[in-house]
Amino acid sequence: MVDTSAVRAVNALTGRWARAAVSDGEGTALTGAGAWPLLALLAGAAGGPARGELEGALGVGADGATALGREVVGAMEAMDGVAAATGLWTRHDLPVRPAWEAELPQGVRGVLSGDTERDGKELDAWASRHTGGAIAKMPVPLTPTTQLVLAGALMVKTAWQQPFQPGMLTPRSGPWQGRSLAGLRRTTDDLDGVLRVIPESPAGPLTLSGVAGDNGLDVHLILAGEGVPGGQVLEAGVGAVAGAYPGWGGSALPFGEAGPGVTVTEVASWDDTPSIGLTTPQFTVDARHDLLRHAELFGLRTAQDTSRGHFPGISPNPLAISSGQQSMTASFSAEGFWAAAVTALAAAPGGGPPQRTAKRIVVTYDRPFGFLAVHRASGLVLTAGWVTEPEAGAENPWGPPGLR
Repeated sequence: MVDTSAVRAVNALTGRWARAAVSDGEGTALTGAGAWPLLALLAGAAGGPARGELEGALGVGADGATALGREVVGAMEAMDGVAAATGLWTRHDLPVRPAWEAELPQGVRGVLSGDTERDGKELDAWASRHTGGAIAKMPVPLTPTTQLVLAGALMVKTAWQQPFQPGMLTPRSGPWQGRSLAGLRRTTDDLDGVLRVIPESPAGPLTLSGVAGDNGLDVHLILAGEGVPGGQVLEAGVGAVAGAYPGWGGSALPFGEAGPGVTVTEVASWDDTPSIGLTTPQFTVDARHDLLRHAELFGLRTAQDTSRGHFPGISPNPLAISSGQQSMTASFSAEGFWAAAVTALAAAPGGGPPQRTAKRIVVTYDRPFGFLAVHRASGLVLTAGWVTEPEAGAENPWGPPGLR
């Protein structure tokens, strides 16, 4: 199990990063859980101002951070449906301190020859192998002067306990109005287990729909009011999943418009069992992130200064961060959810008419929304994303356009 303090720290980084990374009109996906362990591995070996900046970004002290980063990687690797890997490549003439190397997670330990074409092929093969071919290239560029590459790969996969029925969704309003989307629909009587409406959060009212996987992983869909920036929605969603804001389950919702995308009515029924109908578009999101674009968020501002070294615990030779990148893809379908990411840091020298009625809740995600893939037992947010371009649909077996 992941250390609870580490879970809070990783989730906090995920929320801050989501707020900074999501741009209006653009979808994205990211994994703070993929970046945080790499930063922790560096923090324990950092010195000077860079050490303090990394501590601030991580939310934990640098003393013991390397060991904690290793533990987080190991805990993720032990989760059903999650595969995590770490790789370290150092230039053939760079001395590496044995004490730091011994604290790293188990994984590939390679050598950079200085031949960028040959080295690049080796690193690309590692990225592809550990993401099932989804990430074909190591995201950081190599140069003849690259001294070190530290990389982490993460794959997340789950099949729904209750699959969706594919169909078509045609929104009646909003930025997707009139578009024929590949819709997914399902109905359940678990009112409180799959729906939570948060009346007040830093992003305003939120609707969270939890979709349970069959291996201990859940994906939470998050919808806010129209026009609320996606970064704010995702950051608030991370807190909402952790129970930071009070809310109501489906059984407590009043009739009428009960939350973003939520309508509660009374319908004719053969029995009085209440139910929830969830409709969402199918989506795939691909993203590439430059961590140094938000260097202060990741504690890497000073660490880029090549006039001196910042990681005496790694090597007696001066090292400075030259690149930090993450490539990611995530997909939500009728059968389940799948995501893969590679995060890498590079260092250069530095210096019939029924007779009853029943409560019916309809939840519809028909405008941009967020998602979080979460390890159910620990609450660790593994991936996060914002959907602006759902997949197109071709036919409508559900009836007239816009049918709810």
